[in-house]
Amino acid sequence: MRYLVLSVMMIMSLPSFSAAGYREDFAQEFLSKTWAGERIEENACIDCHSSEQMKPAFQDIVDEWKKSWHAQNTIYCQDCHGGDPKDPSVSMTHQRGFVGSPSARQVPEFCGKCHIGILKNYLESGHGKALRATGKGPHCTVCHGSHNVQRANIDIINEQRCAKCHSYERAKVMKQALFLVEKKAGEIEDGIKALRRAGVYPDEQERALFNTQAEFRTLFHTVDVSLVNERTDEFTRKLGAIEKDIQGTFIELRSRKNFSAFLMALFSGMGIVIFLITKTPDK
Repeated sequence: MRYLVLSVMMIMSLPSFSAAGYREDFAQEFLSKTWAGERIEENACIDCHSSEQMKPAFQDIVDEWKKSWHAQNTIYCQDCHGGDPKDPSVSMTHQRGFVGSPSARQVPEFCGKCHIGILKNYLESGHGKALRATGKGPHCTVCHGSHNVQRANIDIINEQRCAKCHSYERAKVMKQALFLVEKKAGEIEDGIKALRRAGVYPDEQERALFNTQAEFRTLFHTVDVSLVNERTDEFTRKLGAIEKDIQGTFIELRSRKNFSAFLMALFSGMGIVIFLITKTPDK
């Protein structure tokens, strides 16, 4: 009887484990999301450019935007061009702050409204100086696209693009300098995705990775190979610290799973013992 009482008490303690897990899932999944899902508003810019009355070239702008890094991060037409997306009658008026297509000279300032650090480094680079001096030269949309904006990555640096203006050799050296840091950042991104699939939300590490990538990618808009090489070790150390935190989380996760399996085996064994005790005939 003593064993039976002890077993029942231990089994009754199990709901606290499941309840704790439920509270964590509730906080992560339910409280962080709206009941109605993502709120989608009408956008006069998108509606107009998607209409059959619009010229095909202007219709393509919406298709390009939908595939862009901006669209993936909910950056809409008005965030760059201004205007009023809720009222078609005044959506493209200067009174509502509308700005049309910028000239080549205006592109850096146009994009720099959001990408402030990158703008500063670009203007001080050889690319920026060439554009200001001649009105020609690589600027934001030459490398990243305009409406089909591509996420910053080292694949943007390639012979087909860079050789339009100069020899690819210097660009190739820059790409090699960037490779190690970008490769490590990609591995950390994969680790974060794996943790999320496992039900862990490494928000702190994700923010640290974002900030490190942003700082590094701001740096390489200087187009200064020596400077990038000089600071590569610094960014490698920062990424190494983030990677260590993520690996620690994986170890903790495995430990929890092993402990859960141990508890399951323990209680299963106790159940069998209790069953055998209750089935043993009294003498």
